[in-house]
Amino acid sequence: MHPQWQDPEVIARLVRTARTVAVVGVSARPDRPSHQIAHYLHRQGIRVFPVNPALQEVFGLQVYPDLAAVPEHIDIVDVFRRSEVVAPVAEQAIAVQAGALWLQLGIEDEASCAKAAAAGLDVVVNRCLMVDHRDRTG
Repeated sequence: MHPQWQDPEVIARLVRTARTVAVVGVSARPDRPSHQIAHYLHRQGIRVFPVNPALQEVFGLQVYPDLAAVPEHIDIVDVFRRSEVVAPVAEQAIAVQAGALWLQLGIEDEASCAKAAAAGLDVVVNRCLMVDHRDRTG
């Protein structure tokens, strides 16, 4: 992975300024990291848009089938999907003109990240948004 996709300045700016986060692959199960991180962000006052075509609601929030259905601009698309299925999520992030594509720990797709970066999105790879948010916002 390119070192710029773990740029501390980009990460710090994103966690300080993001007001909307779409969590792709959110789970209804409270023991799953996608659920925990989405719920954490929601409790921090960030507007969270859970994305999962198999769900209707999670911790009181409407769940959207895909990024195109999200009714507001998305600052960060936080991805909790296997690396091999990142490409369509990255394409959707580009199509909706999201601000950033963030791939959680263990998720990598160099081609999709390069495409998102070329389209003007900030890209963060193999990082936990919740950990970075906690570390930089106290």
